[in-house]
Amino acid sequence: MSAHDQLLVVIDPVARRLDGESVRIAKDVLCGGSEAKICFPQGPEEFARALARRGSRRPVVVGDDRALLRAVSLLHRDRWLGDGVLALVPVGASVRLAHSLGVPAGAVAAARAVLDGSPRRLDLLVDESDGVVLGDLTIPAARRAPRAEAVSVWTTARSLVRTLVRPAPAAAPARTHRLRVEADGVLLTDLDRPVEDVTVHAGLGGSAEVVVRHGTEQEPLRATARSVTVSGPDFRYRADAHVTGPVRTRTWTVRAGAWGLTLPVA
Repeated sequence: MSAHDQLLVVIDPVARRLDGESVRIAKDVLCGGSEAKICFPQGPEEFARALARRGSRRPVVVGDDRALLRAVSLLHRDRWLGDGVLALVPVGASVRLAHSLGVPAGAVAAARAVLDGSPRRLDLLVDESDGVVLGDLTIPAARRAPRAEAVSVWTTARSLVRTLVRPAPAAAPARTHRLRVEADGVLLTDLDRPVEDVTVHAGLGGSAEVVVRHGTEQEPLRATARSVTVSGPDFRYRADAHVTGPVRTRTWTVRAGAWGLTLPVA
C-alpha cells in the first residue's frame, strides 16, 4: 500500500460535538477505502501534536473552516505545505470556505473525494508574522450580522408596527477609516483619503485582487499584486474566520501554489 493510501484522520472535537453522525459516516468511508489512523484530539494542543506525528501519512481533517485554517497554519509553520497535500471532510457550523475551495458538501461525497480525488495547488496569503489566509481578507474587520435565531417573533412584530406608524429612520452614514494601502509598492490610497474598507483575495495565478472602497458614490479602486501593505492608526482585520489586531501595519504576500488540497477530479 502506498503512502498516498495511508491516512492520518484528525477529527476536530467541535465536529464530534455538533454532528457526530456525519463524523461517523466520514470515518467509515475513509477506513473502508484506505489504511487510516484515526485521532480524536481533545483540544488545539492535541490537534497540533497529532499533525506533528503524521509521519508519511497524508493528513485528513474532519472539521469546519476553523479546523482547516488551524491545520494549514500548523503545517505552514512546519514547512510541510510545499510538498505535502492536505485533505478535508467539512463538518461543523461554518464550512463556507471549504466549499468555496471546491470541497464537496456532505460527508460521503467529501470522504470519497479524499480517496479518489487529486491534489490541486492553491495560492496562499502569508503575512510577516507567518499568519496565513486561505480565502478573503477584510480591513477593517467586517461586523457580523445578527444571528437570525436571536430575533424573536415579538421583536419582529414590534418593528413592523413601528414601521407602519412612522417613517423609517435614515440610514446611518458608513464609518470610514484612515488607511494607507500599497500594492506591489504602488500607492493606491493614503491617510488623507478615508476608506470604508479594503478587501484582498488570493486566487490562482500568483496574484491577489485588491479592492479599496471609499464610498458608495465612488468607484472602488482595483488592483492585482503579489504583495499588499496596509498601514495607519490601529486597525483590526478579518482573515478567513479570525479577527486579528489591533495592528498599525501589515504586509501580505501571495505564495503561488504554496499548498495542496485534495479535490474531486474534474
